This record gives sequence, structure tokens and C-alpha cells, in this order.
Amino acid sequence: MSPQYENPFRPGAGHKPPYLAGRQIETDEFKRLLGQPTILENLMLTGLRGVGKTVLLDAFKPIAIRGDWLWVGTDLEEAVSISEHNLVVRLLTDLSTVTSSLVTGTEEQTEMGFTGQPITVNKMLNYEALEAIYKETPGLESDRLKAVLETVWALLEPRGKRGVVFAYDEAQNLTDNADRDQFPLSLLLDVFQSIQRKNIPFMLALTGLPTLVANLVEARTFSERMFRILFLQRLSDEESREAVEKPTKIENCPVLFSPESVDTIVDLSAGYPYFIQFICREVFDLFIQQLGEGQTPSVPVAEITHKLDSDFFAGRWSKATDRQRELLYAAATLQSADSEFTVRDLVRRTRQILQNPFKSSHANQMLKTLCEKSLVYKNRHGKYSFAVPLLHKFILRNEAPEGTIQDGFFDERA
Repeated sequence: MSPQYENPFRPGAGHKPPYLAGRQIETDEFKRLLGQPTILENLMLTGLRGVGKTVLLDAFKPIAIRGDWLWVGTDLEEAVSISEHNLVVRLLTDLSTVTSSLVTGTEEQTEMGFTGQPITVNKMLNYEALEAIYKETPGLESDRLKAVLETVWALLEPRGKRGVVFAYDEAQNLTDNADRDQFPLSLLLDVFQSIQRKNIPFMLALTGLPTLVANLVEARTFSERMFRILFLQRLSDEESREAVEKPTKIENCPVLFSPESVDTIVDLSAGYPYFIQFICREVFDLFIQQLGEGQTPSVPVAEITHKLDSDFFAGRWSKATDRQRELLYAAATLQSADSEFTVRDLVRRTRQILQNPFKSSHANQMLKTLCEKSLVYKNRHGKYSFAVPLLHKFILRNEAPEGTIQDGFFDERA
């Protein structure tokens, strides 16, 4: 294939798609948050893997910059949760990327060379300077971090900046750890609530899996009031079609998906942006080959489904033990498997289809473990959902686990 016809579809984690379909409501909400005279609400984007949280957060960055906001941030790795100190280092490191060009004063230094004459140099607000402010401020970690942020804003405000967006992806990795007496998430929430009350426009923009909401509420009960929570759903059929069709509607593109092919891709992807990119990339390459061989292009549903199972689902499924797979299989057979289910629903189902059904206490315990493995999650209403999109369909496509007495669906009211 000629380089000018490189496959436009990008199914990698967080990769920008050739066309960002939908998400206008979320974009308008972000613009509204940027327009707050005082920061009363921060942004939280949450949803299952594959719904485009990282991509959308990246799309918000140029919007903020055009509005005279500075933008800092990165992925929050699990190491940040080890200690409050690690969180502080993370924040100061990110903040220094936009403050290192700020001049805070001058100092005399001895010129290198034979003359040794004193010279005047500018003092910059780099990482070392931010760290010095932090270390020299008395009090707790929160007091020290507030002092740094207040100092930074005092220098930024005269330069006409609207504020700073602290954008962090994979924020579900940030948690408190009472066993180690370390509370980095609480520190983050307390500090930003405090400086926002002082009318300092530093805004948090967090993205993460649905467990992020529970983590925040567990750390600080007031955290829900600090955030505008946007739960990203799958794309509508119309938006999915745009995501499929528009990248190929360029001059001289050798591939044009037929209406029938588009319908098949939309149905197979179920509206999840990652699956759209994955399937379209496979279909695009295949159509190039088929057209080159004089064949009529068609979407090989079975083959793509098998590849998706192997590349996306199998690794996650391998995390589960045999007994956990039995419970997940029972959940997958529920009529509400695509939305949410209760422990009671699950226990009743296991009595119907498993030789060794679960008791409520055992199911509760196992669901907690499955949450830690990011296979399911518990929402704010105490109900559970699959944390991986379309995982229930993958489970049903595979053989029923040993210990299943009968396949098929039952009346859940029985």
C-alpha cells in the first residue's frame, strides 16, 4: 500500500482516532467548567476501558490552551499512591514544566574563567525552586503544597493566564492507604479544595475507570461535590457510523466501506470507540487485499471476532481462577449482564446453572477480588457491572466452565 494510503485507524490505548465522533455534550461541559469565575467544580471523566476517556482528555487540552489556561499532567501510576511524598513529587514535577520559564528574581554568581567577575543571572521557578519553597514552608505536607501553588499563582496571574488545569489519566490508581498511614488522595482533594476557596483557578481534570468515583468518596465524602462527573457511554449508531465512514472519505482513498459493511462494523463494535478502531483497521487492510485480488470486499465477522477475543479479551480472562470464571459465567448469562446486577441476582443464577452454587458471603468476597482484578466494578448504588466492555459476550462465546450443569437462559424470577 502506498504511504499516502496508510491505514488511518488507530486502536492503540489512548491513540487519537482519525475522527473523534460524538462527545459534544462532554466538550461543552468542559468549556463551561473553564468559564467558572471561581472553581466550584472540577472535571471527572469515567467509564469502561475502550470508551475513549484518554482520547477525549487529550482533545480538551488545546481547548484549554486557546482559553489562556496552562495544562499540566500525565498518567497516574500506582507508585504515586505509595506515599504523600510521591504525590507531591508528581505535582511539582508536572507544574515545573510550565513554571520553569518564570523569573522570580536575580542573583549574583561568579563568572567561570580567569576573571572570576560577578555576573547577574535570573532565578527561575524550576523544579528545584518549587521544591525549595515546599521544604522551607513549615507545617504539614498540605500546608507546604498549598504554599507552592499560591506562590506559582502569584507569578502567573500578572501574566494574563486564566489558570492551570492539572490533568491526570488513570486516576483510579490513586488511593489512600491507612495501613501505611499514607493518604495521597485525601491530600490532593484537601489541597485543591483549599486553594479553590481562595479563588486560585487551579482545576483538576481526572479520568479513570468507574472505581475512581468510589475511591474519591471513600477518601473524602465532600469529593462528589467537587467534581462534575461525566460517565462516558458507548457512541450512538449515528456517531459510530461517522467514526467508521469519515476517515475513508478523503481524496483518492482506495477503500470505501459499503453501507452493509458499515452496518456490520457498527453492530460488531456495539458503539465502543476502541472496538470501532480495532475492527476498522482489520477491515481496511483486508479490503485493500481483496480489491487487489479483484474480489468483492466483505467483512469477515467470525475471523475478526476471533482476533478480538485473542488480542483484547483473553489476557483479561486469564486473570480469573476457575471458580471466579464460574461466577463470571453466571453473571454473563443474566439478562442484565450488559448493565448491572446485584449479589442476589448472581446467587440465584448460580443455584440454577452451577453444580456448586455460591452463597451470598462467598459471592461478595469473590466480587471484591474481581474488582481488584478490574474485571467487574461496584457502583455507588451497591450494584455490580462488568468492567470490560462486551466481556459478557466473550464469556458466552467460550465453552461453559466445568461445574455448569446446564447452558442457556432461565427465568430470573424463578
